[in-house]
Amino acid sequence: MTMKKLILTMCFLFGALAMGQAQQSFTYNGHTYTMEGNLTIEKYNPKATGKVTFTHIPSDYEEFAYVYELLGQTPYGVAAMMPMAMEMYARDSKVGEECIKLINAQNNVSSVMSILRDKLKDVGEGDTYRQRYLPAAVLDGATPENGYTPKKPYTINMKASVNKHQEMQLFDGTVMYIYIMGKGWDTEQRSIEIVKTSDSELFKVFNCPSLYVQCKRIKGKWNGLD
Repeated sequence: MTMKKLILTMCFLFGALAMGQAQQSFTYNGHTYTMEGNLTIEKYNPKATGKVTFTHIPSDYEEFAYVYELLGQTPYGVAAMMPMAMEMYARDSKVGEECIKLINAQNNVSSVMSILRDKLKDVGEGDTYRQRYLPAAVLDGATPENGYTPKKPYTINMKASVNKHQEMQLFDGTVMYIYIMGKGWDTEQRSIEIVKTSDSELFKVFNCPSLYVQCKRIKGKWNGLD
């Protein structure tokens, strides 16, 4: 970690302690990211929630990696980065693949990539399998009826899953289950599994198939994300 990142991380954590709650905000190249919540891997709380708000999708891998150094310190922070990575992949497959590899446990990368290679191609209205707008389906305010146009700044809302934390016998770590809320499906909660291993300071995505399963077909035009 560079000295600049270290200083920002210290300020980031101190701000949370000073406010007496898990709420942090930072800006990178004019893009602002904020997260707050009480979803923790230390103790299961069925009423716990998390929220990540951001003004833009990261511009490049450097920004994405920088954001991960901070959002990756919480399970809900890294959970919210998965839709960001999916959107970045749709824009540039090489950059997006590196972003996906960064925040995912190694066992999950091939599963994600095998689907996204076709899923996020923009080939027009006639193909119902390919859904370029899929990353936006979990953003607050985005619905099939409004062309998956989310409110701004973009917000990802999360809550605790009904599944309690699980210690992995064949994998050195604890898995936490989180619901990401979204209007793109009849069941408005997408399950994502987050892992924390003993040899890492940051959380990673362990499994997330419901994030890229078919969502409701768009009605109207996809206008993209900032």
